Amino acid sequence: MAVDTSQFRNGLKIELDGDPFVITYFQHVKPGKGGAFVRTKVKNLLNGKVLDRTFRSGEKVEEADVEERTMQYLYNDGGDLVFMDTTTYDQLPFSADVVGDAQKFLKENTEVDVLFWRSKPVNIELPAFIEAVVSQCDPGIKGDTASNTTKPATLETGAVVQVPLFIKEGETLRVDTRTGEYVERVS
Repeated sequence: MAVDTSQFRNGLKIELDGDPFVITYFQHVKPGKGGAFVRTKVKNLLNGKVLDRTFRSGEKVEEADVEERTMQYLYNDGGDLVFMDTTTYDQLPFSADVVGDAQKFLKENTEVDVLFWRSKPVNIELPAFIEAVVSQCDPGIKGDTASNTTKPATLETGAVVQVPLFIKEGETLRVDTRTGEYVERVS
């Protein structure tokens, strides 16, 4: 289905040059001379690259044939990660390159949103925050509390996060999956 520039909005998934893109920013511009146009930033859903594109006002583009499904991460099967569709209970193996950096925050039974393009998984969106246990962490240096110093801590998922010095092994932390930063200790 074709959409024209008046229907652009953030989050709209369109197809450009045979690839799926999502609009992350748009601005309608009406200069004093010449015709109006729409300035956009679009993110490629296959490789994550962001492009600046300009469209003439009223220009039509194809809406991407994408489907979003909620799936649950089950386990790592060597090179593949196995997910289960929460509505049909079908289990699908995804290669590590499809999962990408999200892999370091995946815990068993975590629900994620998977974006399918032409029936192939192309993008996995994690929940904004996860709670994970610190599996390995060096002790903090006593008396070094004058500034906001941090130390690396390895989580049960394998991700390494910078944490304050008072964090110890075995504690549960809330981590922002979008930035990979420590948010707070969970009691």
